[in-house]
Amino acid sequence: MRAVIQRVRRAAVTVGEETISSIGRGLCVLVGIHRNDTSADIDFMVRKILNTRLFEDGNGKRWQLGVKDAGLEILCVSQFTLYCELKGNKPDYRHAMGGEAAQQFYEEFLGQLRRQYKGDMIKDGKFGAMMQVDILNDGPVTINIDSPSKKVNENRIDTHE
Repeated sequence: MRAVIQRVRRAAVTVGEETISSIGRGLCVLVGIHRNDTSADIDFMVRKILNTRLFEDGNGKRWQLGVKDAGLEILCVSQFTLYCELKGNKPDYRHAMGGEAAQQFYEEFLGQLRRQYKGDMIKDGKFGAMMQVDILNDGPVTINIDSPSKKVNENRIDTHE
């Protein structure tokens, strides 16, 4: 799995003319699912999203609290383009998990995130839809996280095609 985590003052997802999700202060997380991801990748990513210390404490000291500790919201947006590979100038998405399997995997990821935090603090976009994501980045703070199995195995996985 791959996540682009952005600390935000606010974020919203719109499909067409309808705002389907919005949050106040917290994290906007763009989530990419690799075709070989497993439940171990979900476990790793959920732990990192909830606990990476991107927020200040009550005394204003930076980098002390995770989103869960700070009691803030999370907006997740599925984004298969995070596993894009350019072939010349043409995008190739062969590393991303395909449609129905990816949707099921993403729902499992959201379910685990909701179980490990407060379900009402986790919002999401609409899987597979053309979405507009409006964020007010805070900092700006943006970090990228790859699940460990992809860092170790990415070259081996790709050479067997």
